[in-house]
Amino acid sequence: MKAYKVTVNGTAYEITLEAIDAADVKAAPAPVAAPAAAPAPAAAPAGGEAVNAPMPGNILDIKVANGASVKKGDVLIILEAMKMENEIVAPCDGTVNVVVTKGAAVETGAVLCTIA
Repeated sequence: MKAYKVTVNGTAYEITLEAIDAADVKAAPAPVAAPAAAPAPAAAPAGGEAVNAPMPGNILDIKVANGASVKKGDVLIILEAMKMENEIVAPCDGTVNVVVTKGAAVETGAVLCTIA
């Protein structure tokens, strides 16, 4: 046994530690986490492709208007997640129908807009 003096936030503590042989240490089994069910992405309306949120966050800005024509790669929405601004881009050409509003909080897989 060895005695030590430890100071934490200005308060002194006296502790003792016992040295043990590594062979005496029993490893505790690692906790098994239950698999988390991924939320099912919302289905796109007939004839359209849904653009889903890749992560939870807040809608910081909507760069397109309903009915606007977009090209593949155009920025549609700015999603703020973990203090980072993420550009959500069009996966295809078409006419956009925005489903969310500026300032809304969304979860992973939530439909942000559709492109028909």
